[in-house]
Amino acid sequence: MAAWYLPIPDSESEPFWNAAAEGRLVYQHCRSCGNDYHYPRARCPHCWSDQVEWRDASGRGTVYTYSVVRQNPMPPFRERVPYAVGIVELEEGPRMMSALVEARPEDIRIGLPVEVVFEREGGDDGMVVPRFRPAR
Repeated sequence: MAAWYLPIPDSESEPFWNAAAEGRLVYQHCRSCGNDYHYPRARCPHCWSDQVEWRDASGRGTVYTYSVVRQNPMPPFRERVPYAVGIVELEEGPRMMSALVEARPEDIRIGLPVEVVFEREGGDDGMVVPRFRPAR
């Protein structure tokens, strides 16, 4: 049984999680209006078209905004505090919420260039989750 805190893929998000398991970061593109977006959904949030497709992202972006969590009593998060969660603006345009890793919270700033890393979360029966670290 997967850890309680992991997302449960559904028909709309399953391609995203499958790509992550392969080490690929993806987002959706609307063929009708040309907008790119994330989080996964069956219809474009801009024009409501169902003519959407998945595209590979470069995995690079910048921190758009972030917050540092200094208290969280729930396992496994209590062992990780302090940790940062942010909104990353991908080079392709969509924004994605993710943990910001491999950096001290005090070193994170808005505009920080970042790159995706994939980490297994929740043990052997868990899932691969995209996170972002400072670009190298």
